[in-house]
Amino acid sequence: MNSQADPSVLAAVDDLFFAAKIDAVAKTVGASLLLVSKPGQFWTALAGFVPRWIIMDLNSRVFDSLEVVRQVKRDARLAQTRVIGFFSHVQVELGRAAEQAGCDQVVRRSLFVVQLPEILKG
Repeated sequence: MNSQADPSVLAAVDDLFFAAKIDAVAKTVGASLLLVSKPGQFWTALAGFVPRWIIMDLNSRVFDSLEVVRQVKRDARLAQTRVIGFFSHVQVELGRAAEQAGCDQVVRRSLFVVQLPEILKG
């Protein structure tokens, strides 16, 4: 995890392998990233800063990802924060549900990996 005072990206990812991949790409492109793996960490982080992006693993086993997106989108303080959700390509309905919940961008995991450097660079 990068430890800058005001990260521009907050990533809620409980898959350790994928979290390591996101962290490695962030370091490569020089992005300011805070990775969290538990809901309490996520909400505590948001209490302290407003990120430019929130990355949400829609397949998370510990986050109620759709409810997190809804809550973020209801928070006026986070009005300028964009939420990108990624999901397994076989879960098309989950992608649609994430769009309805308020994700600004929803992408399949394989495409997310390709787009990640550009997302993190802003």
